[in-house]
Amino acid sequence: MMHWFEGPLAAFDTETTGVDVEQDRIVSAALVAQDTAGGRVRVTRWLVNPGVPVPPGATGIHGLTDDHLQRNGRWPAPVMDEIARALAESCATGRPLVVMNAPFDLTLLDRELKRHRASSLAGYLDGVPMRVVDPRVLDKHLDRYRKGRRTLTDLCASYEVVLDGAHDAAADATASLELVRAVCRRFSTRLERLSPSELHALQATWHAAQARGLEAWFAKSGTPERVDPAWPLRPELPAAA
Repeated sequence: MMHWFEGPLAAFDTETTGVDVEQDRIVSAALVAQDTAGGRVRVTRWLVNPGVPVPPGATGIHGLTDDHLQRNGRWPAPVMDEIARALAESCATGRPLVVMNAPFDLTLLDRELKRHRASSLAGYLDGVPMRVVDPRVLDKHLDRYRKGRRTLTDLCASYEVVLDGAHDAAADATASLELVRAVCRRFSTRLERLSPSELHALQATWHAAQARGLEAWFAKSGTPERVDPAWPLRPELPAAA
């Protein structure tokens, strides 16, 4: 019997103006789908004019300039609606959703929906469960003592997954999808009996433990920093009084 991680998967990725999920904006996004390992990958891309300047540091990572986005990007409101509808439709089929470092991309999308659509990701899902698979959380739990960084580039190198064109949303999403297949194959004896729903719940627990460990490491190194334990979506910050 074929394991679920060899079957239908989707993957989502964004490129942004920065790393603050509460303030930064999406400039490009991609949703890729594959029905079986090795099969054809279907890609949907979005390019966004965020309506705010793109910092040079962000452009240096993904290559998207203000001029290019103003000429070719679409206004955020209809794009965020399309993205959220596409994710909801994919989740409604029962297809697991791969998101590398899910709390970043999914939270940023949620905040963009709040900003431009007066809505939320949960509102678009309308009760449809997301069964998220985060290769970063999986790898940190399953191979926790391996030295080195765990960026997408590093994980692809470790699992011998091709990453062609890093920091392009479609390329990163495709690589993340293949990375999940590779991680699950390497640790199949520990994962093959878990359903995607069970694995989703476990990842929330694993991520919280990883966040506590990282906070402890920061404190020990003399640079205290809070690490949000929420996964795959961070709760909204309380409104200022």
